[in-house]
Amino acid sequence: MPKTLVNLTIPVVVQELEYTLENYPHHPYQEAFAHPDLRQILLAYILNRIPNHYITIDEAEAQALTNSEELRVFLENKWHIEEIIHQGIDKILCEQADEVNRHIPEIVDPARVASHWFG
Repeated sequence: MPKTLVNLTIPVVVQELEYTLENYPHHPYQEAFAHPDLRQILLAYILNRIPNHYITIDEAEAQALTNSEELRVFLENKWHIEEIIHQGIDKILCEQADEVNRHIPEIVDPARVASHWFG
């Protein structure tokens, strides 16, 4: 049976990124990184700063390799990944501030907006 090269790092980084972003405020962090381009920039930032781990497995085994908890074993520096995610979020939001502002409107205080009820 032919062997397949599998990158074990990407699924774990994606899961850690999603978990980390859940703990950030919705505005602007979750909204900003819901944008696919900014999400890809952040993933590239993270992956360029950590070692990637690969294995070769049979194609049948590749189908079974979906549980990211099992994959986490291959990444011994979990806390280092979280630190890099936090750094990347801050850095990319600063670098891409114009792009973020273009796609995410400012939060408006409802108490300061004229009511549409009165025409």
